[in-house]
Amino acid sequence: MSLTWLGVVPFLAFALLFLVGPTLYLVIGAFQTPDGAFTLANLGALFQPQILAAYWISIRISLASAGLGALIGFFVAYAIVHGGLPAWVRSSTMTFSGVASNFAGIPLAFAFLATVGRLGLVTWFLNEAFGVNIYRMGFNLLSFWGLTLTYLYFQIPLMVLIIAPALDGLKREWREASSILGASNWQYWRMIGLPVLFPSLLGCFLLLFANAFGAIATAYALTGSSLNIVPILLYAQIRGDVLYNPNLGYALAFGMIVITGCSNLLYIWLRSRAERWLK
Repeated sequence: MSLTWLGVVPFLAFALLFLVGPTLYLVIGAFQTPDGAFTLANLGALFQPQILAAYWISIRISLASAGLGALIGFFVAYAIVHGGLPAWVRSSTMTFSGVASNFAGIPLAFAFLATVGRLGLVTWFLNEAFGVNIYRMGFNLLSFWGLTLTYLYFQIPLMVLIIAPALDGLKREWREASSILGASNWQYWRMIGLPVLFPSLLGCFLLLFANAFGAIATAYALTGSSLNIVPILLYAQIRGDVLYNPNLGYALAFGMIVITGCSNLLYIWLRSRAERWLK
């Protein structure tokens, strides 16, 4: 056996111990009773109204944050790639995006509470300077749109990171050829740019969806148990806040694995299709 394989042994061991192993453990546990017998009751319990509602609100938050993150992130990436901005703007934006896309959990929740919470800096400034109380107007950080806004902090930078290479792949010759043939800028994007980028855009949206669907630390630190999303319900079920049933928790995790797994598989397939055009 070639010794070059030794270089990937730590990665394979890490993946088996912390990704493949726990995933298989959850999947097997979803089909077992506490005594270890085979059962489908755990999957059947997923159709309880409370659990279905948790999946639905999780899907809605993921769709909203992924859609807004993809849209805003695309325009930011377009500005730094094709907007004619100075080179330092792109390097600074990409560096910040790399950091912000991994900034989540308790620090992110605290940052938003200190900024747009009821006593946050922005909330206080708007009230003192303009007499605008965003909470009296209906805004609530501990709500659906509040959590969606918080997720955008890492969704937008992630979109910038993964769509920028696709924008770089748009060949200058395509724009020049369309201009020679008399096409306007809008016609270029409608007939060439967007159709070529569509697999990448859809793939990025699916990746952002999966990224938001599996997030728990930020949501739990920000809302506690006031917002009944699947990761928080799963955490409470396994920890035993109300009714200790770890196998139902495994079934909840199995449902999340199926949803995020489908999203990631579609993303990989769409990325492979996009790479054929952008080579």
